[in-house]
Amino acid sequence: MTEGSAWQGPWKVRLCERVRERGFDSLTAFAEARPAVPLHVLAEELGEEDVAGVQVLSGLLAEAEQRKQVTRFVRDVLVRLLSQSVPDGWPAVMDDANRFKVAEALGSWSAYTPETHEERVARARATLRATPPPPGWRPLNPDDELLRTLLPDEEA
Repeated sequence: MTEGSAWQGPWKVRLCERVRERGFDSLTAFAEARPAVPLHVLAEELGEEDVAGVQVLSGLLAEAEQRKQVTRFVRDVLVRLLSQSVPDGWPAVMDDANRFKVAEALGSWSAYTPETHEERVARARATLRATPPPPGWRPLNPDDELLRTLLPDEEA
């Protein structure tokens, strides 16, 4: 992607058009058809030269807020980050390399979490560190049982 090209012109309109061109009525529907696919890959699928992962993230959050499904969005972001950082699932051995990979995913998750959910995500991260999931655990979508336990839906 050329420097700044993703930000040229009406990028939100471009994102919506690209999603519709692919037969989806929303960015959320497009993303749900690609569960556990990292955000940057979704962006590349929508426009390698002029769509950035952070734009996909922003669009997904906006749609989640409209649908009152922000908690599900937050879980979905973690699924995508884990699939990027630890694609083979939760490490059986937490050596330095694996500790870094998990920290990368969890740290990015915190950074991408809307303010409304920061405390809940902090508690979920602490739980994952204190009682790690079984080796090989790899959530495939935001409705993963363990994720729903860590971060249950609160929206009405």
